[in-house]
Amino acid sequence: MRNNIAIIFAGGVGKRLNSQENNLPKQFLKINSKPIIIHTLEIFQRNKSIDKIYIAIHPDYYNHMEDLVKYYHISKIAGIVEGGATGQESIYKALKLAQSENNQDSLVLIHDGVRPNITDEVIDKNIKTALQKGNAITCTSCQETILVSENGLNPEHVPYRKHTFAAQAPQTFILSEIIDAHEITRKTNPDYTDIVDSCTLFKTLGRETYMVEGNRGNIKITTIEDLYLLRGLIRFKEDKEAFGIEGL
Repeated sequence: MRNNIAIIFAGGVGKRLNSQENNLPKQFLKINSKPIIIHTLEIFQRNKSIDKIYIAIHPDYYNHMEDLVKYYHISKIAGIVEGGATGQESIYKALKLAQSENNQDSLVLIHDGVRPNITDEVIDKNIKTALQKGNAITCTSCQETILVSENGLNPEHVPYRKHTFAAQAPQTFILSEIIDAHEITRKTNPDYTDIVDSCTLFKTLGRETYMVEGNRGNIKITTIEDLYLLRGLIRFKEDKEAFGIEGL
């Protein structure tokens, strides 16, 4: 049976986030008294289309992650793996565990543990598009002008704004195809140099990808400013019925 599987990677230690509670990585910082990673997991736990969840976590926090999953009753967890040296290495390890336990035509939705404001609508659009076209890359259109510069001083190229998009997550693939992409890449680029996400991994091999529109509140927590913004977004999300607004 084909499953819809969420792969949540949270193996980082949050070096770019200077303000930490009890020196915990950013995925464990609390928003509204709940760790960010749990906010993320609960979205996939509640989504009716998601069958299983696998987590890749930093080895030092494996037991802590297990305790949180039990405490917050995340029952769809099928496995937790220790992450690797890079984000892509961590994802690969979670994918390999999923491969050993699921049909090869299952869909995997690869998502950041510190991107806790994804909507059910975007998850469902990912699944629908991946079933139709083979994969789905969540993105939003850019609202600011993008400059391309190799030296960081002078822009060499200014693409038309209407042609620019920001890739987000989830990024959804057929399990066997994303595993194949990893294993081809690992033969010549075992450290995943310049591979920043699964979309880049696929495109580096010349494979076609397909975009789906994401929600702008689906931010990734990288800096302290992101943390403050997320707090506001989650409070607004919890109150959105009072505002009569949907689709955050």
